[in-house]
Amino acid sequence: MSPPIPISSTYASTFSYSAILFPFVFARNNFTRINLHPPVFCQFESKTEKPLTRRCSPFLESSLLSGNDVVASDEWKAVPDIWRSSAEKYGDKIALVDPYHDPPSTMTYKQLEDAISDFAEGLRVIGVRPYEKLALFADNSCRWLVADQGMMACGAINVVRGSRSSIEELLQIYNHSESVALAVDNPEMFNRIAKLFNSKTSMRFIILLWGEKSGLVSEGEKGVPVYTFMEVVHLGQESRRVLFDSLDNRRHYIYEAIKSDDIATLVYTSGTTGNPKGVMLTHQNLLHQIKNLGDIVPAEVGDRFLSMLPSWHAYERACEYFIFSCGVEQVYTTVRKLKDDLRRYQPHYLISVPLVYDTLYSGIQKQISTSSLVRKLVALTFIRASLRYMECRRIYEGKCLVKDQKPPSYLHSMLDWLWARIIATILFPVHLLATKLVYSKIHSAIGISKAGVSGGGSLSSHVDRFFEAIGVTVQNGYGLTETSPVIAARRLSCNVIGSVGHPIKHTEFKVIDPETDEVLPPGSKGILKVRGPQLMKGYYKNPSATNQVLDRDGWLNTGDIGWIVPHHSTGRSRNSSGVIVVDGRAKDTIVLSTGENVEPGELEEAAMRSSLIHQIVVIGQDKRRLGAVIVPNNEEVLKAARESSIIDPNSSDVVQENVTSLIYKELRTWTSESPFQIGPVLLVNDPFTIDNGLMTPTMKIRRDKVVAQYRDQIENLYK
Repeated sequence: MSPPIPISSTYASTFSYSAILFPFVFARNNFTRINLHPPVFCQFESKTEKPLTRRCSPFLESSLLSGNDVVASDEWKAVPDIWRSSAEKYGDKIALVDPYHDPPSTMTYKQLEDAISDFAEGLRVIGVRPYEKLALFADNSCRWLVADQGMMACGAINVVRGSRSSIEELLQIYNHSESVALAVDNPEMFNRIAKLFNSKTSMRFIILLWGEKSGLVSEGEKGVPVYTFMEVVHLGQESRRVLFDSLDNRRHYIYEAIKSDDIATLVYTSGTTGNPKGVMLTHQNLLHQIKNLGDIVPAEVGDRFLSMLPSWHAYERACEYFIFSCGVEQVYTTVRKLKDDLRRYQPHYLISVPLVYDTLYSGIQKQISTSSLVRKLVALTFIRASLRYMECRRIYEGKCLVKDQKPPSYLHSMLDWLWARIIATILFPVHLLATKLVYSKIHSAIGISKAGVSGGGSLSSHVDRFFEAIGVTVQNGYGLTETSPVIAARRLSCNVIGSVGHPIKHTEFKVIDPETDEVLPPGSKGILKVRGPQLMKGYYKNPSATNQVLDRDGWLNTGDIGWIVPHHSTGRSRNSSGVIVVDGRAKDTIVLSTGENVEPGELEEAAMRSSLIHQIVVIGQDKRRLGAVIVPNNEEVLKAARESSIIDPNSSDVVQENVTSLIYKELRTWTSESPFQIGPVLLVNDPFTIDNGLMTPTMKIRRDKVVAQYRDQIENLYK
């Protein structure tokens, strides 16, 4: 690493400060009432003190390590190492644009590397030690990225969550992780959590990523030092200058290199919707993603990406690390600004959750439905023709999903291929005309010129087919927080609709029988297990939960039901063999299309406190919101209807609409404290029993069986 350079006017405007002040000025003027950790420079004065240990990112800070008898590295060993490579390759190219924070920010790759190094050093100055946990509770922004990577670069472990989480959830994560300090998005967020955190946590210091300390409420402070983002950066700049000015100054430390197997971050999966589990991801886990996601997204220097997902989400996080290693330009946007920014920035790629693609689909459909009758009929006719064309094209290209283990005969395959080819040839001119007259306008509005990448939930099949038909490439991927997260994804060369693609490099899949644990052949549905270098180290302070999902041979139980397409040399699936198909969740966790994980047990337990509800199964996998299948307690419903004067005292019949109204009222009453609310409800008359197969012998409801039995009615709920 080269010595820290003076801040240019561009760099300065990025972080919105008017002048460079020495860190001692910050400490003396702003924190005189607080017992601060001494800045690093003061530690040089005492020759009897035990030297402090500095853990460094091996490639990012190789100059410090190699000059102090530590073997440096010329390859990536820790995640922050990528920033030196990117700065050397793409130095003055724009790395990121953050237009909606105050101040708006634009940073080059060189400025980004310097900011990360400065922030890391600033953390050391204010007392952060290797292996300590630092809570990072904030939303997507350029300063989140700098803080995240600065924490990793100084050898600390960050504990991440978003600002929209409940106070109780944030408190539980902070305390369970044994965090020693807190970085928050802005003063407004800290004001919201201040009372509880001041009384129930121990915080060494607080960092505000955005905003000023004047926005903090003073009530309840415990004398905890508060730093702005720029104060930490300034402290780091001055400390790095002192270190590089004199070799003697560097000799006051013991230097160690961060190892690939060291924990980089803790990501909590469940929060208040279940028992939180802190997933321990190592530098090696995340580096696997950085090195191999290029097979899925062949990003090139100068490509533009739009970023809108929470940075703490493993999916967004791994993708960001990867794309910045490729020299791309990332633009931060929001849900509210997405539509305008797609048109304004015309991104090459959009990485997002299924809900975003559902929203884009709904917007296009709405625009078509509100057009004139002639335009509407033309557009719908074109779309139907293109859907049929793409279906035939998948057949003759051999990119369909087939479960049969026995391949079709050569003669049957040839006839099938010939028929599909003839139909596709007839429809191709119509599809070409549709592209010119209709789809080109949609492309201009959406602006995704290369591909949209979907992950964090299941992509609806009708949305998947629609975007394929209009010529917008959407690649679907699959993963878990526990797998850093990507384990499979559709490649541009083999984008098989309805699947999640092939496993990524160095990743193995197998399908097992949920009852016997026997490995099932391709084409058979069972529990998906996965093994690879991206698998987590385990759940923090929870070995029993770790042992439940990770076996001795390194296989992780995903908790998902799926199958692997058999290998055929002929037929409709000849070019899709080996792709993974995920059919749903075997375990109870529900993943909404927003990417949020919900454990339904807590909601069900709360709802069952109502006398009107006999049985309930919360649903909503891959949907926008939760729903429920409910068996009402008919006697109590009748009683409540009479008491509410919905029916006459002598009546013994309650119409379905009134029953639903009463159930909704009960749900609102008993689940009001939950962060998730139940939306559409399906009322069924037959109870779940052992005899009808909807309960186990131990009287547990078979959630998957209930969902399967009422699948059609459930789908109608969400229309």
